[in-house]
Amino acid sequence: MSESQPAERSQSSQRRQPSGLGVRLRALWRALVVAWQFVPFLWAWARDRKRFLFFGRSRDVTSEQRVQRARRLKTTFVELGPAFIKLGQMLSTRPDALPAEYIEVLSELQDKVPPEPWAEIEPLLASELGAPVDERFDEFDTDPISGASLGQVYEASIDGQRVAVKVLRPDIRERVESDLRVLETLTPVLARGAEPAQAYTLENLSEEFAATIREEMDYAHEARMLRDIGASFADRDDVAIPEVVASHSTDRVVTMTYLDGVKIDAVERIDELGVDRGELVQRLEEVYIQMIVEDGRFHADPHPGNLAVQADGTLVFYDFGMTGQLGPRTREQLMEFYVGLAADDVERVMDAFVAMGALDPAANRDVMAEAFEIVIEQFRGEDISEYRVEQLVGQFESQLYEFPMRLPQDLALVVRVTTVLEGVCRTLDPEFDFIEIITDYVMEQGQADAGEAIREEIQETVTRGARSLVTTAPRAERALDIAERGELTLATVLKDGDGLARQMAKRLLLGFVAAAGIPVAALFYVDATLPSMTLALGVTGFSLAALVWSFRRSRGSSLGSPQFTRHEMRRREDQR
Repeated sequence: MSESQPAERSQSSQRRQPSGLGVRLRALWRALVVAWQFVPFLWAWARDRKRFLFFGRSRDVTSEQRVQRARRLKTTFVELGPAFIKLGQMLSTRPDALPAEYIEVLSELQDKVPPEPWAEIEPLLASELGAPVDERFDEFDTDPISGASLGQVYEASIDGQRVAVKVLRPDIRERVESDLRVLETLTPVLARGAEPAQAYTLENLSEEFAATIREEMDYAHEARMLRDIGASFADRDDVAIPEVVASHSTDRVVTMTYLDGVKIDAVERIDELGVDRGELVQRLEEVYIQMIVEDGRFHADPHPGNLAVQADGTLVFYDFGMTGQLGPRTREQLMEFYVGLAADDVERVMDAFVAMGALDPAANRDVMAEAFEIVIEQFRGEDISEYRVEQLVGQFESQLYEFPMRLPQDLALVVRVTTVLEGVCRTLDPEFDFIEIITDYVMEQGQADAGEAIREEIQETVTRGARSLVTTAPRAERALDIAERGELTLATVLKDGDGLARQMAKRLLLGFVAAAGIPVAALFYVDATLPSMTLALGVTGFSLAALVWSFRRSRGSSLGSPQFTRHEMRRREDQR
């Protein structure tokens, strides 16, 4: 378990887990159902590796074929039910586990299923709260106001106060637990046949998914996160988070204050309220940066249905079932990542990813730098040429299943939040610039102990850029004037600290002698004596031998630097 997943998470995920013969029998039946559903995918995957299943070359799979397969996989997840819908949603945040086509299609998965009838919800609610529903609530609307695969939400009132009551679906834990056992059994089989890089990801994915969905079914955990995150923003009037009604909450039911609001993507309604959308975007991003970097606890599902705006511009958060937690070290590296973004330092950004365990230290840094630059430009709202993206994808194509990104679950949630949030912000403000907001945050708030140093570093970067803009134009104009007059002179200075130039000169001379020796020997053979020909052949042979020997002596040397491997990283960390 990583530092960002404290013991509290492990304890809450283990609470009231179903077990027994019923769960085992259901797991056996579900294993047969799941296996049958996935037979077409396994067959296609096996044929991709060997065209005729047991022999033949591997097949090339086109992007269109991947999209078709992804759509079939999405349909299969929906048919298999809640646990697999959640699995598909989780996989849609894992570019280190699946190709881009699968990520795009699975991101369309909606966590919505028909609501359970009130006749099945009422006894569960009464059992959890210890009394009939009409005794515990003044009013209770039996038509759910929202529903998902794991639970559904109702509107009610307690002592004249409107509340929202979130209830876990009946028997959902038993159904999910059976599916988790199936996944735990199938994962080693899939990992054994996967490429090495994907095997590592798959082995960890099953455990991460099980912990995440068990946590999401633990409403006591959601209540704690509501309290903790709410306390962080208690002194702000422009952010509203529901308050938990502890007397009406259990680990299957969470009751909270009801907060009205307009969905955050309802642009026309927000304009009618007179809310400044640019300021709203700024505040939304700042709130998430505070949750992620400063507090280490964050709301991890910021889609438009979970965010709203009140008439006075107050930002409202709903549904804390999916949350993330980050430890101090990860938050420190995330701050380093933000500083790299603000300073436009791609190397620093990559170093932060390596330190967080999200990027293989031995990855091709030139290719990764290009990828990060494209992402950063996209965050700035700049237009990226399609050719440039295709070129980058082409560089990755040959190593698609050796992709160097390996996202731990906590960072995968951060990536999910950033991606979904960008779409929300761009809907509100098409000119939205994430990097500008990050730069403002780093310069104005920063970390308490390093804020001044960070500000100075970024200001120095900005000053350098401004100075360059002022001085480059006149220098370029002078250079063009000189070139026009034909007076442009280029001077090249070669530094040879290792004697490479001298060695190359020797090889070149030996090559010339060896190349000339054969025609000279032929000439002596026709027009001269045998000793002259023998001498020419001897000089030629000696030159060739010396040339070959010079290459053998230098074979052990290399201009490359040693690889910075994960093993070396761990060794260095252990020495700290």
